[in-house]
Amino acid sequence: MIDERDQEFDKPSPPPEPSSSAPVGDIHNLIAELVLALNEAKTIPGANRVLIDRDQMMGVIELLQERLPEEMRTARWMVREREIFIDRTNEKAREIISRARSEAAEMVANTQIIAEATEEANILVRRAEDRSRRIRLEAEDYAEDRLSRLEDGLIRVLDQVRAMRTELHQSTRPPGR
Repeated sequence: MIDERDQEFDKPSPPPEPSSSAPVGDIHNLIAELVLALNEAKTIPGANRVLIDRDQMMGVIELLQERLPEEMRTARWMVREREIFIDRTNEKAREIISRARSEAAEMVANTQIIAEATEEANILVRRAEDRSRRIRLEAEDYAEDRLSRLEDGLIRVLDQVRAMRTELHQSTRPPGR
């Protein structure tokens, strides 16, 4: 989502218009001119003084007085623009970091949920396998018990059938034989 601050972010405000025709940064040249004039001035013998052209010096000083406020305004504007840029950049960085942390936390939470779900699924599978094994063993034990009882019952019935056959054979035989 783009808000007004995002749109303004890439549009710096224009610098103040210079009031004189001299280029901004001319202050350094004017100071250099003063230093050169002082260095080239004639010294007064026996004193630590120099003779300078008063009109030339006053001209340079007047130009300095005229241009210095403009240079100061431009410098203040540049500092203000830099601070605004840094503030906006820092705010965007904080937003990006905040989003990254949220996304990382969500990813960690999702990973943890998946790990917990996987562990829970593994536990359920183990329980189901254990229950299945127990039910199968119980069914085998039950079937074995029933088959054993059936076998015992059949053996008794077979013993009775044999006994009856024996009795039948003995009763149908002629006596004396």
